[in-house]
Amino acid sequence: MRRRATARVKAAAALAAAAALGAAGLGACSGGDDKPVGVAKVVSTLGPGEGALNLLTLPGSVESGGTDPRVDWVTPFQERTGCKIGLKVVKTPEEMADLMRDRGRRYDGVAAPPEVAGRLVEENQAVPINPDLVDGYKKLEPRLRKLLERDGKHYGLPYVWGSNLLMYDTRAVPPPAGWAALFDPAQARRYSGKIVMRDSPLAIAEAALYLKGRQRKLKIRDPYSLTPAQLAAAGRVLTRQRPYVGEYWDLPADAVSAFAGGRAVLGQAWPYHADVLNRASRPVQGVIPSEGATGWMDAWMIGARVQHPNCMYQWLQWTASPDVQQQVAEWTGVAPANPQACSGDRLKSGFCAAYHVGDRGYLDKIVFAHAPSKTCGGESGKKDCTDYAEWTRTWIQATKA
Repeated sequence: MRRRATARVKAAAALAAAAALGAAGLGACSGGDDKPVGVAKVVSTLGPGEGALNLLTLPGSVESGGTDPRVDWVTPFQERTGCKIGLKVVKTPEEMADLMRDRGRRYDGVAAPPEVAGRLVEENQAVPINPDLVDGYKKLEPRLRKLLERDGKHYGLPYVWGSNLLMYDTRAVPPPAGWAALFDPAQARRYSGKIVMRDSPLAIAEAALYLKGRQRKLKIRDPYSLTPAQLAAAGRVLTRQRPYVGEYWDLPADAVSAFAGGRAVLGQAWPYHADVLNRASRPVQGVIPSEGATGWMDAWMIGARVQHPNCMYQWLQWTASPDVQQQVAEWTGVAPANPQACSGDRLKSGFCAAYHVGDRGYLDKIVFAHAPSKTCGGESGKKDCTDYAEWTRTWIQATKA
């Protein structure tokens, strides 16, 4: 998505042998050995922390005071648990996925966006978590918890989430009814050069939502599970739209700047953009189109070659807590997965309303992203859909070629 850095300024199979359970009953790796080992098992009990924790993230997901001394949820964790964090920050989801596949690397945990999370599960690069060992797990949004459930197993702990809205300048654009305002050439040309789009292959899903109601013969059900014909149709929509797009944004600040400076009047955006611009008295509004809106969730996942499982579970509990969720939400400009972050005086009511925290009705309207896969919608035996690599090629051809 990439994405939210500092506000945010945003296929290997499993090894043959499973690691033996450690003395604490944890499937893991031995302490100081740097050789790759087998895939860890779901744990049933916790032992003492191992004193270290290796994490992999995109920019802005984990802060230790280096960017802003007031923003630090790492130091208190280290002081409380004795688990010293080693953090690897990558620039792109693809770099993240490649590192997790590398059998010579041993990351305990990864803050995975949807285009990475699904592939890690499919490629056996993540081990299921035991939610009974995470205090506060049941306080997290139920809809989010279900996003990474597979065959009764839980492959991730919800961290933050957001939605992809249709945003418009109320002075220049009448309230749009649906995604046609962006994707129908007859409508898009009215705002030629002043349309912005997310620079992400997952933005194809919005074009698919548009087609779902527009071309029913395509039989699109899930905008993230597309057959080759459906993906090609979405690619054609994006190709026809391209002459009218002024900017494909990656950093959220770029979209804010475009709307604030009048270079954009219509486009894809997040609640973050609408919130920032509204607080600056800019007349913009973000809406869920009639066809629906897409969304995303970042989740903490445990690596298949986890080396410090006890510390990793302590980290899961830490990041799920309301106080840490409050810090993460304010810093990254996204919704916390734990609605209790809005209880008491943790987050301002205006923030929670703007980001729809705890709004189950709003959540039900969101089609959450998952990694496109050959296996359509996760259905066993059906492998006639397109994967993320094909989505990436389609996106490049439609928007950059």
